[in-house]
Amino acid sequence: MHEFLVFTISGLTTAGIYAISASGLTLTYVTTGVFNIAHGATGMLAAFTYWQLAVGWGLPAPLALPLCVLVAAPLFGLLLERLVMRRLAGAPESTRLVVTVAVLVVLVSLVQWVWDPSTFRRSQELFAGKGFHLGTISVPYNDVLVLGVAAAVAVLLWLLLHHSRAGIAMRARVDDPSLATLNGARPSTSARLAWMTGTALAALAGILIAPKLTMSAIPLTLLIVNAYAAAVIGRLRSLPMTFAGALVVGLAADYAVGYLPKVHYGQQYLRGALPVVPVLVLLVALLVLRASRLRGRPALAVREITPTPTWGGGLGFCAAVVFGAVIAATTMSKADLFASTSMWGLAIVGVSMVPLVGYAGRISLCQLSFAGIGAAVVAHAGNGGNPAALLLAVVVAAAVGAVVSLPALRLSGIYLALLTGAFAVTLDNWIFQLPSFTVAGHRFDLFQGGTLSADRFRVGGFHTDSAKTFFITGAVLFALAALVVVAVRRSELGQRLIAVKESPAASATLGMNVRLTTLAVFTLSAGLAGLGGGVYASAVRSTTADSFSFFTGLTLLLLVVVAGVSSIGSGLAAGLLLGTAAISSAAGDSAARVTATLAGLAALALAANPNGLIPSVLRPAYEPVRRVPAVLVGSVGVVTGLWVLRLAHVVDGDVLLLGIVAVAVAAPLLARSLFDRAAGTVARAAGTAAVPGDAVASEAASTIATTAATATATATAAAAPTVAATGAGGGTVVSGPDEGLSGPLEWLGFDAPVSQTDLDVLDARLALAGVDESRLGEVRVGAA
Repeated sequence: MHEFLVFTISGLTTAGIYAISASGLTLTYVTTGVFNIAHGATGMLAAFTYWQLAVGWGLPAPLALPLCVLVAAPLFGLLLERLVMRRLAGAPESTRLVVTVAVLVVLVSLVQWVWDPSTFRRSQELFAGKGFHLGTISVPYNDVLVLGVAAAVAVLLWLLLHHSRAGIAMRARVDDPSLATLNGARPSTSARLAWMTGTALAALAGILIAPKLTMSAIPLTLLIVNAYAAAVIGRLRSLPMTFAGALVVGLAADYAVGYLPKVHYGQQYLRGALPVVPVLVLLVALLVLRASRLRGRPALAVREITPTPTWGGGLGFCAAVVFGAVIAATTMSKADLFASTSMWGLAIVGVSMVPLVGYAGRISLCQLSFAGIGAAVVAHAGNGGNPAALLLAVVVAAAVGAVVSLPALRLSGIYLALLTGAFAVTLDNWIFQLPSFTVAGHRFDLFQGGTLSADRFRVGGFHTDSAKTFFITGAVLFALAALVVVAVRRSELGQRLIAVKESPAASATLGMNVRLTTLAVFTLSAGLAGLGGGVYASAVRSTTADSFSFFTGLTLLLLVVVAGVSSIGSGLAAGLLLGTAAISSAAGDSAARVTATLAGLAALALAANPNGLIPSVLRPAYEPVRRVPAVLVGSVGVVTGLWVLRLAHVVDGDVLLLGIVAVAVAAPLLARSLFDRAAGTVARAAGTAAVPGDAVASEAASTIATTAATATATATAAAAPTVAATGAGGGTVVSGPDEGLSGPLEWLGFDAPVSQTDLDVLDARLALAGVDESRLGEVRVGAA
């Protein structure tokens, strides 16, 4: 009984800390609609700040604690709301989640930059070593303080939300923002107050929980993340249920610490479960949640672009990737080439996110965990370089993905992200660390005592032992994975995924099986991730579970989303940044932190443009190159010539690299110039007269008149039959208002796609080619 009471008091203390953190998380969610995945990282930052003030600079705790909780934390919350969260209004839920993940990654990287991770630090409890005795039990004053603070937080939050004008305005904003605004509420003020309060509570929880382990950024962040289970038990709305959930999580964690080591049977397997007990509680809470309602899609401030790739474009992209890999493999140094072989495995994992996150809109935080499963399969089944191990890795990872997706079929949005994140943390901290075990007479050792060793593939006389051969083989495997994604997007499944993403309710109304569609895309995505993990393990030949950690998976997700998660090129971009020697040679041992910081900062800009760089910037910039084949062929010819000169040792690697960069910059500019010139020629051929540049008012008037005439002709086209004459060649020549077009104006786009010639003729009729748009702002009503 004595031992039980000791662990009960300790569990109540832990529960109090979780309650403080979870209540802040719930407050920000119910008042702003943003689930702050970076809530734990905020508490971690506050814990390090408190350590710096109290230990590093020697400030007394009664001064350092209020400075952190009542001054620094609210100011940080205000800054976070002003610079990041306010811009998320009207953004898709997936974008809001990814932006908060970016904040988490940036904060962890910031702490690792400021406080050297290799230096040992430890935070002291408040009133360390002081307490009182309750019978035979010693009760620290720190535990009493934590319980008192948790109770005070519960009372103050209840008073704030139910008996203050600011709290009532917060609740009204959630129920009906428009009506609340009409009644005088200020949504921006409510949001600022919520973020300041929530950040202060996260800071308090981080400072109180820091003494339970050494000061390390990622473990401390994940420890505070355990409070998410309490928030989920409260359905992210009910503060009383949130506090009840905190009791469950806190007591379960401390009882496990006290009693699991006493279980002798299977002790070597249960020992690793201690750190993930709160995560297991989160998994159970998510499994017993009621299924999410199917909802339509609200009006968004920024629309997401999910273009359908053509087979020509997909094959051209894959050919360019393989061609680039051949150039790199034959010109890079052996050391750089060996350091870059892992990029193709990571690129395949990145492209596996495109169907799930980009097409279906489902946020998964465990793709790199599926890659770890694929790596383990290849290491165990690929002895001697058997390529069939890759297929087995795909099958096993897909099967695990299907099992994980079964409970996920009931969930969406933040609950789905939390489920996949909990699965990833469980694999990282427990499953991947398990010692060897035997099932049905077969011995399994997942990560072979901590390190996986994998052979490179062999098919008959062809082997990939050399870095050059494996690099090219990896590029081919990535190209095949990319073509699979292209095929999915162009198939009926791809159309279903887009429909489910746009409106699950409408899809179900039309008879679509939403759950089966979700199961299919989860299985496919997990299988591709398993393939990527197998390629990665073979590339590096020796790897550990840390390569597939939860935090590394977050960085990979951010890179894919920043590049454009609806584009197959996003996986390649992520692989280049994470798996090559480009950043490691420049940043050295800090390469991982540099990559994570850059990815996080770039992802913070997603609120303004959730489509990413490739669909929004690169694809429009290089579209003229596709329309002007001469520029495309010439660019390939120049790059090929430089490559041949490099192989002949006429030029060095720097000249080759600079030449490729110059071609990449000059090609779209030249293509744009040629395309505009061709468009101008078509416009002049259609009879458009040049407009003097200094007669801006007359030019605008002429444009308006031409537009009106065109509109009149369009309106009367249905009543007046189009005049057609038979030319000398026997073809039909369209005359009248539809002259120059491929058909009647009112039917363009119905029976056939609108051609570029049609667009050029319409531009000419509207005089768009002759209007100086930069000077239209100078036109004034009544100007001569």
